[in-house]
Amino acid sequence: MEFASFKTPNGKSTYGMVTGDRVVDLGADRPNLPSLKAFIGSDEFVSGKVAPKGTEYALSEVTLLPVIPDAGKIICVGLNYSEHIKETGRSDSEFPVLFLRTNTSQAAHEAPLLKPTLSERFDYEGELALVIGKPGRHISKSEAMSHVAGYACYNDGSVRDYQRHTHQYTGGKNFDQTGSFGPTLVMPDVIKDRATTMLITRVNGQEVQKASLAQMIFTIEDVIAYASSFTTLETGDVIVTGTPGGVGDRRTPPLYLHDGDVVEVEITGVGVLKNTVVQEK
Repeated sequence: MEFASFKTPNGKSTYGMVTGDRVVDLGADRPNLPSLKAFIGSDEFVSGKVAPKGTEYALSEVTLLPVIPDAGKIICVGLNYSEHIKETGRSDSEFPVLFLRTNTSQAAHEAPLLKPTLSERFDYEGELALVIGKPGRHISKSEAMSHVAGYACYNDGSVRDYQRHTHQYTGGKNFDQTGSFGPTLVMPDVIKDRATTMLITRVNGQEVQKASLAQMIFTIEDVIAYASSFTTLETGDVIVTGTPGGVGDRRTPPLYLHDGDVVEVEITGVGVLKNTVVQEK
């Protein structure tokens, strides 16, 4: 199964089940489940017996939204691949390095990424995102995967100069519409072997990042357990699991994003997230 949040041709925000190049509007017939965030907490979703009833659209007719446009929390992991730590010159950490993103900092698949007028150091970061299905606190690593509703691709777009204004990442990670999340939510079973599940980022068709999910320093289970030690993970919360080496800021010469550049994040079995950079007006 595969799900998306989207706007119908008449502009109504809803969500649906995707099959090939079609999507069935599930939200129209479920007034008590107004969003994908609400739906993934339902018995229907948890049972895996989703009835695809509703108006059907071609994907080309609708406008995709970020997978979870109304997440309560977007928790991002920094410095979670050894090659990225090496290129930044940072030291290893005993615990996951975490920061938060806002919903307004995100764009959908094929929506523009906005290059801020205040910066010439706009960068890409291809990552795997997971969405929490079953809520919990103090989740053990052995139980962590039972809390995952599904996966999507993520581009944790970073405004590097603002990121370095202070010791905190917040400013550089939260300019409006600088990151992207999509194209769809896929089920956890699409990732069968993390060692052969590849994360690849391309800029204008050139491969700039490549790593397997097995190269994460802190695993998906580690991050869920750690985050839930201090906050309740709720249905629809998003965890973005970190980027490999190869970011533009650490290349020689640097490879920053500019108007017209096309960024793709591809993860085996999860999909391809594609966005074009547009200069903010």
